[in-house]
Amino acid sequence: MNAIERIRELTSLLNEAGYQYYVLDDPKMPDFEYDRLLRELEELENAYPDYAAPDSPTKRIGGAALSQFEKVNHPVPLMSLQDVFSLEELNDFLAKTLEAEPGAEFSVEPKIDGLSVALEYVDGHFIRGATRGDGSVGEDVTENLKTIRSIPMTLENAPHRLIVRGEVFMPKKSFEVLNARQEEEGKPLFANPRNAAAGSLRQLDPKIAAKRGLDIYIFNVQLVEGVEFSGHSESLDYLKKLKFKVIPHKKLVSTEEIDREVEAINEHREKLICDIDGAVIKVDNFTQRERLGETAKFPKWAAAYKYPPEIKPTVVEDIVVQVGRTGVLTPKAVVKAVRLAGTTVTNATLHNQDFISQRDIRIGDTVMIRKAGEIIPEILEVDLSKRPNTAIPYYLPKTCPVCGAEVVKDEDGAFLRCTGAECPAQLRRNLSHFVSRDAMDIDGLGEAIVEGLIEKGLLKSPADLYELTLDEIKSLWKSGTTAAKKLLDSIERSKQQDVSRLIYALGIRQVGSKTGKVLASTFGNLDALMAASLEQLTQVPDVGSITAQNIYDWFHQPQSQHLVERLRAAGVNFESKRTITDSRFAGKIFVLTGALSKFTREEATEKIELLGGKASGSVSKKTSYVVVGENAGSKERKARELGIPILTEDDFLEMIQ
Repeated sequence: MNAIERIRELTSLLNEAGYQYYVLDDPKMPDFEYDRLLRELEELENAYPDYAAPDSPTKRIGGAALSQFEKVNHPVPLMSLQDVFSLEELNDFLAKTLEAEPGAEFSVEPKIDGLSVALEYVDGHFIRGATRGDGSVGEDVTENLKTIRSIPMTLENAPHRLIVRGEVFMPKKSFEVLNARQEEEGKPLFANPRNAAAGSLRQLDPKIAAKRGLDIYIFNVQLVEGVEFSGHSESLDYLKKLKFKVIPHKKLVSTEEIDREVEAINEHREKLICDIDGAVIKVDNFTQRERLGETAKFPKWAAAYKYPPEIKPTVVEDIVVQVGRTGVLTPKAVVKAVRLAGTTVTNATLHNQDFISQRDIRIGDTVMIRKAGEIIPEILEVDLSKRPNTAIPYYLPKTCPVCGAEVVKDEDGAFLRCTGAECPAQLRRNLSHFVSRDAMDIDGLGEAIVEGLIEKGLLKSPADLYELTLDEIKSLWKSGTTAAKKLLDSIERSKQQDVSRLIYALGIRQVGSKTGKVLASTFGNLDALMAASLEQLTQVPDVGSITAQNIYDWFHQPQSQHLVERLRAAGVNFESKRTITDSRFAGKIFVLTGALSKFTREEATEKIELLGGKASGSVSKKTSYVVVGENAGSKERKARELGIPILTEDDFLEMIQ
């Protein structure tokens, strides 16, 4: 079998495995096997890019970033539904419909709380996807929709043209992972999965959307050429055969059956993979729908039953403060147990001090509580008539409840953050950052090993890495001594890293790897940086006033000074090897693209920076040179369009010699 045939075989195998996993929820291929085959396909496609299939699973990671979303006119309007808010209103709708169309059958399905989109296929190929917008005009979000793995890129035995409507949503598990990542990165949490899904689908960079774990349920055929259906259920069965992920639905007749199904959907909503905010009831037969017609806003043959939000009273028994991985202090109300939306709630988020003060929430208060977005319990208001005389205003602590370090306000003023460099609450994040590739680059310290070292009590600070012994750590691997020796060798080598890496590894807010390099080049060693005044720091190129303040404050914290002295005692290098003696590239911006064979991107970037230049990841009018390897692709094409000089690897080597 040649490479081209293997590409086709792998594409087919992986797409079928993806369909089983993401649509049928019945995976047949083990994860490690899927990952192995995907890597093989990526390597083959890199070697033979012209033979990569349009529906290759490698294209699900997101394409190039967009500058804006184009407008899309919907050939068939994406109409909204009339809402009903009680079973009485629902039964009125059913009675009127049955009076006009006796014997009508109804499709009942969950109302997914997400973002409505239209997907268009021509000759079985997905060509465009758009948001609902105002129903007539939406936005082209094709590249973001391609990252949703349950959307088929190609259809077998498909009509010439097909447009389907679906609801993009963020599964509850994806929402939890996203908010955990937001917290770890010190970013604001999303209030609910719907907002997170909408924000993700409208990202200009599809790579961001690809990381969000979005999903979709298809619930309607908008337009189809060459195929006819008698009713809605038949059309959904047809879409199932085309391998779409179709909304769960039931075809029912009597009002009593429909009422029971609507209530059953509500009772089992906690077991669903996503949020719902109601149930949709539609006349199933298309001929009957046509006779019933529509108003200017809604079809007369459908209604959306909206479940009322469940709000209950409870008592705030305590307020506790948790310290997240990034040091953010998050207050949480411990409340008297109350049943909400199918689960027992004992805690509610209080977000920050502003939230507490605005609502004047105190320990002992009776409060009204609900689940925001059916996920996060939150306090709506305080019942002041039931406030005990002993209740006093609550304020977050001025020192970290975990390590006792000073607490400071974030740049935006909404959150408080612990400043402790050795705070136990931030240990896992600090260690992961310290050993990462762009920091001290300690190979072999994966998440599981870090967890094992922490559980054994061997790591309480990044400085503890340099005191580990073979006997202490060898039990963490099946291979024992061999793997342990490799790790210790890697830790020992890290002592000789340039101080620019150490500066980045310390985890000072807003100090990235590039800023670490600038600081190392400017001050020459860590001691000079530590002794720098605020004025000196502010004058460093690419260091703004806020970053300068963060650096100054960090080095003046007792825990930071303790960590630095321990690293010094361990023999970690504090000197810079990045002194710029030749500024031939001053003011020049280089872009590296394609497969480089004579040096790595890291080596080339290092050389560019040591000669006073900058390396960038994207081509623009400001780019000075583009260095190309094999299969350079779109960046080389854009450089030629803009008239930017193109360098081969040999050209680049000649420039730096």
